[in-house]
Parts: sequence; C-alpha cells; structure tokens
Amino acid sequence: MGYQLSFTQIWRNFDKLSSGVLLSIELAVIAILIGAVIGLALAVIYVSSGRVVRAVISAYVEFIRNVPLLLLVYLVFYGLPTVVNIAYDASTSFIATLSLYAGAYLVEVFRSGLDAVPKGLLDAGKAMGFTPWQRLLYVRLPTMTRITLPALSNTFISLFKDTSIASVIAVPELTWGAQWINNRTFRIVEVYAVTTVIYLVAGYVILFGLRMLERRFRVER
Repeated sequence: MGYQLSFTQIWRNFDKLSSGVLLSIELAVIAILIGAVIGLALAVIYVSSGRVVRAVISAYVEFIRNVPLLLLVYLVFYGLPTVVNIAYDASTSFIATLSLYAGAYLVEVFRSGLDAVPKGLLDAGKAMGFTPWQRLLYVRLPTMTRITLPALSNTFISLFKDTSIASVIAVPELTWGAQWINNRTFRIVEVYAVTTVIYLVAGYVILFGLRMLERRFRVER
C-alpha cells in the first residue's frame, strides 16, 4: 500500500512552525547585530594595528571559518560549561556561538570595505582638518557600510538558514518544530515539505527587504 499524503496533523500543530520561524528570525537578527559589533571592532583594530595583533585576529577568523558550525555549537553548549563551570540555557549558548561565527566572517567583510573607501574621501577629510578618529567616524565607516551592504545581506540570509542547527540542542526554532511534529505524527514528507516552503518564503521576504535597503543606500558608481 502506497504512502498517502495528509497534511491534517501538520495544520493542527502549525503553531510549532509559526513560532519556530519567528524564533529563527530573532536568533539571526541578534546574532548578526552582535556579530557586526565584533566584526567591525576587529576590522578597525586590524587595519590600524601591527603584525602581532593582526596575527591574533587572523587566527580567530581562520579557526572559526575552518571549524563546522555544528561542532562549535556542541563545544560552546556542552564543552565550555564543563571547563569553566558556567551555566546558560540553549538559546543563549546558540546566540553566543552564532555571533562569534558571524563575527569571524564580518571581520573580512568590514576589512575589505574599509580598504575600498576611496582615498580621495580620506584626503578630503584631512583637508577639512578631521582627526584620524573623525575621519573613521564620519568618512570611512559610513562609506564602508554602504559598500558592504550586499555582503551583509548575504551573511544575514546565511545566518537565518544556519539557525536550523540550533535544533540539535533543543532550541525551539523552525527545524526543531518540524522534528517535534514528525516525532508525534510520523508525517515526515508533509512536515518537511511545509517547513521547506516556510524557509523559502521567509528567506525571500528577508532578501526582498534587504535588497530594498541596498538600493536605498547603494554607492553610485
């Protein structure tokens, strides 16, 4: 007897998916905000420091970028509390991990953005009598932000999809909600088909909003 599709149980438990996608978006937003602070701070330090400091920042970036996110999630949630004797819940642990993960990628995004600021703008700042910090605050950072918006958009979309990994430590985001429904209804095809559509729709809505933002602040060539 063939498998018969039935979405009835999925709709009855749809609240798990709706609340899960909202949490996924929340996790991604918090992680990219914290990651942006980390990435921007390290990028500014990188471009204005000596070889030793640059080597330390590069080591952090290379470590994070070459270790799977899933392994980082396990290390922070299970390993770190054992070593340093601290306690935190699963959501806090995942946000911390995803923020460090995002920060490592955004260091390179912001560093390249700072390097891409036209030299003429910096010279104009000098001619106006701006100090180095004023040139950074009023010239380099605003211009860099507009240059790096497309890369920031791609990072946000990637982080939104990466929130699915939080399900392995029982954070009740979208993928965890799908697993919860599947474990109780055994409608694996239906639940993951609906979940896929939700990810696609949410991703395209986020992407549309970010593309509108890019067009609003893009640097005219």
